[in-house]
Amino acid sequence: MFEITRRDGMARMGRFEVHGKVVETPALLPVVNPKICTVPPRELYERFGFKALITNSYIIRGTPALRDRALEVGLHEMLDYPGVIMTDSGTFQSHMYGEVDLKNEEIVQFQKDIGTDIGTVLDIFTEPFWTKEQTAASIEVTLERTEVACAMKGDMLINGVIQGSVYQDLREDCARRMAGMDIDVHPIGGVVPLMEQYRYSELVDVVMSTKRGINHGRPVHLFGAGHPMILALATLMGCDLFDSAGYAKFARDDRMMFIDGTFRLSDMQSLDCDCPACRGCSLDELRRMDKSSRTKTIAEHNLYQITRELALVKRYLREGRLWELAEIRCRAHPALLDALRRLKEHQAQMEEFDPVSRDGAIFYTGPESRGRPAYKRYLDRLARYRAPTDKAALFPDSQGKPYGRAYAEEFDKARKAGYTPVVASPFGPVPAELDEMYPIAQSLFPSIPDSETETESDRLTFQFLSLAGFKEAVPFDRIPEGGTEEYDGDLLRAKAVARHQFGCEAADALFRGEVKLVKSKNTGKIRNVISDGEHVLSMRAGDGLYTLKMEGARRIVSAVPAPYMRVKVMDDAVPFVSDGRNVFAQFVVSCDPGLRPMEETIIVDVDDNPVATGRLFLTPAEMPFMKKGMAVKVRSGSSDD
Repeated sequence: MFEITRRDGMARMGRFEVHGKVVETPALLPVVNPKICTVPPRELYERFGFKALITNSYIIRGTPALRDRALEVGLHEMLDYPGVIMTDSGTFQSHMYGEVDLKNEEIVQFQKDIGTDIGTVLDIFTEPFWTKEQTAASIEVTLERTEVACAMKGDMLINGVIQGSVYQDLREDCARRMAGMDIDVHPIGGVVPLMEQYRYSELVDVVMSTKRGINHGRPVHLFGAGHPMILALATLMGCDLFDSAGYAKFARDDRMMFIDGTFRLSDMQSLDCDCPACRGCSLDELRRMDKSSRTKTIAEHNLYQITRELALVKRYLREGRLWELAEIRCRAHPALLDALRRLKEHQAQMEEFDPVSRDGAIFYTGPESRGRPAYKRYLDRLARYRAPTDKAALFPDSQGKPYGRAYAEEFDKARKAGYTPVVASPFGPVPAELDEMYPIAQSLFPSIPDSETETESDRLTFQFLSLAGFKEAVPFDRIPEGGTEEYDGDLLRAKAVARHQFGCEAADALFRGEVKLVKSKNTGKIRNVISDGEHVLSMRAGDGLYTLKMEGARRIVSAVPAPYMRVKVMDDAVPFVSDGRNVFAQFVVSCDPGLRPMEETIIVDVDDNPVATGRLFLTPAEMPFMKKGMAVKVRSGSSDD
């Protein structure tokens, strides 16, 4: 059972429950060779905190002493490991050494017999150099074997390995066909050669195409991805589980993992590491150790590097800052920077999962930051903007935020002269009415801009001026003096934010009749919107966006046809939701596919009657698949009216 608890980008922090044991994702499973115990499994569990590991059932089955022991006492006792154990099937051995003398049914049954928690199908490893026809044929074999394994698995969880080489359509189709099978984990297979050859941009295509067809209610395991330098990016793309055999393999070859790469002990000039394995040990002392001691020390160092980076990934995920960490990490190697730039080609897919608001600010790390979904979403929704005049005054982004305060006198002068103030920002054009809204005010950029961002900002601004219907645009220092036109800046802001956030039809329904704005006495900012005597909206101080009140929800439901902004729930859930309880995934009937995580949502019954308002947590794509967990965090129910 998998439950999502936090999210950022496509990343998901979750609880993966396996036979009463809980693994918090994202998680890495160290690979344990049952014949070469570099770091004992008990140490992996107690000292390093790994709550799950992988070992190879093919090796165990082919080694008489290990096979007999595993069948006699079970895998957990044989390895002396109390956590979750996943077993591989021999697919990788087949990839490395040719066909193995083994049948799918035999290895699945053996994994059951030795007490594996999560077993693996004997899939066909698809090579990056294979033809599309060869790859498609092998996928059919993998799918057939997966169906057989599902029928055999019993209480054992099963991995349904998604293959497809570098062909995105085959990856998506394989994932889609497996989504309907009774499997428990979605590993993405056949990617080790891509990582070994630093073909990270192709790895991005593989992961993203797989995610398009996947069952989102299951953890996604990126097979073979265990180097700390790839963890942030892979997590950002929605991979939940990883594994590493490299920590031990590299150690046996005197190679040390770091966040910026892997380095040979013989080439290193210093040992600038303070992990518990290296602490108090000089480079010369490490080199003088006997082979066994040195291998164990380096393996432990590699594990500490992995655990440290994974902990950092989780912290950034919790804080809603994983994009920044991934961008920083991808600058460690040109091939990773290629991957980050390739990810922009999947920006629309990422946008479906990326939260509409975060608690913290957006930090710009370079031109690649423009690939984040927040940029695309802001510009897409800017099409909802209605200019109050047909003349624009252009301002540079040079005076600080929010722009309306930095340029208070200039904005007032422009509006009195009949001009709408527009700032050319790194996000593109920002009409004055939207300057306190997320992500505009909640973003930090360097004061010395790069030429790429400047060029793109200018292009987007002039495109906006044309599409928004402005007949005239002047620089801010050419605004005519002595304007006398009257305007209500607060009302302009209130309506513009509502259109940007909810759409024009919904905003018109919310702002009908006599409108009164309640403002904070301390900050002067809008706090509540009262329309025809009814409280319809409140504006959040943190992100400048609205929370929706029940009267506002009723107006939107009456004015805009379903399923717009709706999450429909079963009748059984209505009494609880209307009383302010959260909506859980298993009670959702349908959801507006246009909704995004953290977006204001109207919960309705099967007859489209509003019963509550709240903020979406799961995406519309995830809801049909999730069997556990919160789908909407309810703020107020109809019984609170």
